[in-house]
Amino acid sequence: MTLHAEIPFDQPDLAALLEHSDATALDALGFGVIGFDAAGVVQRYNTFEAQAAGLRAERVLGQDLFLAVAPCMNNFMVAQRFADARADGTPLDATINYVLTLRMRPTKVQLRLVYQPGAALAYVLVHRS
Repeated sequence: MTLHAEIPFDQPDLAALLEHSDATALDALGFGVIGFDAAGVVQRYNTFEAQAAGLRAERVLGQDLFLAVAPCMNNFMVAQRFADARADGTPLDATINYVLTLRMRPTKVQLRLVYQPGAALAYVLVHRS
């Protein structure tokens, strides 16, 4: 499957599209994409998010999302929801209003939390208005 920049942040079944897209396709999107494994280690990170957050992919890939990259998301609203979904084996696709605070002035965003049971990666999608 191929993603296009026109794919909206609220696209239904986006988890399947993300899982089957390469880095070039992720880089074409108009919102941030952070894919991480069951241990919380970032495996995918698109160019949009790198530019918006000011963190190069080389600095983020291979790091723990909730401890090293975005500790401001290490809470019940974000990290715990992923942990609960994995533990229960239930899908997660929730959009929340959020304020990012690490390494920047507080920035209002929408986060879309996406996980499908059995998938190798879960995703935090970041929409900046």
